[in-house]
Amino acid sequence: MQKFIGNKAFYRTVLTIAIPIMIQNAITNFVGLLDNLMVGQIGTAQMSGVAIVNQLIFVFNLSIFGIVSAGSIFGTQFYGKKDYQGMRDAFRFKLAGNLLICLLAMGLLFFCQDFLIRLYLHGTGDSAELTLALTSAKEFLVILLFSLPFFAISQAYASSLREMGKTMVPMFASSIAVVTNTALNFLLIFGLFFFPTLGVQGAAISTLIARIVECAITMYWVHRHEEENPFAIRVYHQFHVPLHLVKQILRKGSPLMANEILWAIGQTMIIQAYSVRGLSVIASLNISSTVSNLFNIVYMALGGAVAVMVGQLLGAAKFEEAKDSARKLLFFSVMSCLVLGLLMILVAPFFPEIYQTEPEVKNLASQFIKVAALCMPMYAFNHASYFILRSGGQTLITFLFDSVFTWVIVLPLAFVLSTHTSLSIVLVYLFCQLAELIKSGIGYRLIRSDLWVKNIVH
Repeated sequence: MQKFIGNKAFYRTVLTIAIPIMIQNAITNFVGLLDNLMVGQIGTAQMSGVAIVNQLIFVFNLSIFGIVSAGSIFGTQFYGKKDYQGMRDAFRFKLAGNLLICLLAMGLLFFCQDFLIRLYLHGTGDSAELTLALTSAKEFLVILLFSLPFFAISQAYASSLREMGKTMVPMFASSIAVVTNTALNFLLIFGLFFFPTLGVQGAAISTLIARIVECAITMYWVHRHEEENPFAIRVYHQFHVPLHLVKQILRKGSPLMANEILWAIGQTMIIQAYSVRGLSVIASLNISSTVSNLFNIVYMALGGAVAVMVGQLLGAAKFEEAKDSARKLLFFSVMSCLVLGLLMILVAPFFPEIYQTEPEVKNLASQFIKVAALCMPMYAFNHASYFILRSGGQTLITFLFDSVFTWVIVLPLAFVLSTHTSLSIVLVYLFCQLAELIKSGIGYRLIRSDLWVKNIVH
């Protein structure tokens, strides 16, 4: 049992990296909860419209994460090797790649917004409600598009800070941004004091301003403390990424970038498959995912700790230490989420009651929350496995492990069960989540094989 449990110094290092990420994600998700609640006060159709747009933006966010992750595999190992020029070049790659993805996403979401939103608007809702959901979604999306470049830039900076184990600054920037977002939501959605009542548009404007604030704080701090952040020294002077590094990152990172994009699209299409059961399903999933995200911050943050700790050890060629840390982090993540899953089951009956929506929506949301709670230890294992494999540059394996699995197993299962059976939507959702057990078995075998134990920046 001792090989699965670390000493105090080990957990101190883990928590030093993970707790700021947890706090940052907790604040962000809490604001997402407030957004949902405030927009939900306007009506279920408006809440569903905003949920649809957030699902589309989710694909963009994961695309950015793909670019950042590809660069960070090298950035983390460069930092472990103390090669700061290499780390600076990896940052430049992330920044340029993020902005390119941003331009493509803005064009696609603007010109194809009607088609993309309508994919989710069918089922048993009446035509007036569906029309209102469409209108709300378009109003929200058009404003939100202007926030994408600021998110893209801030993520490039935040990821390089995390590669060095500096998670406090991204947490602080996020905290200020979400406080700004929350305050403006109250003022602009409901028109408090002398502000206009803008409803869904007010929620979008609040998010835009919050993204600008987050980006400005992160950039300002990094460039005011360049001696502490060597990747930022003269980073924009003769902005150039060596071709050999671009080739290396693309060779190792292309599967990772493709994985994030395809996985996000796959998840979006799974939600679309569920949506054939009616608008109430979209609203219910929106409520359940909001509370799930609050609990998921633990395994998400521990995944970040895996990436930093294991990646730095591999970069320093400390292979046995890397394997030992990976095993202990995996165990710690699963055990933590077993406890959190039990807490989530207790919360499930009460959380949907704080929403001003129909009883059917509340009941469905409660059942979706219970399903997600039961699966939390499995999610934690799969998430940690993904980051262990990724830290050693096994990006093709992670591509097969993550997005190919989603497209080949989970998506067809969701489509068939939703459209060709009379199973309740809750059972459909449960079966699709339990399919991830197959991935857990594959992840276990891959980690035991030690294929990921590699230095890629020697």
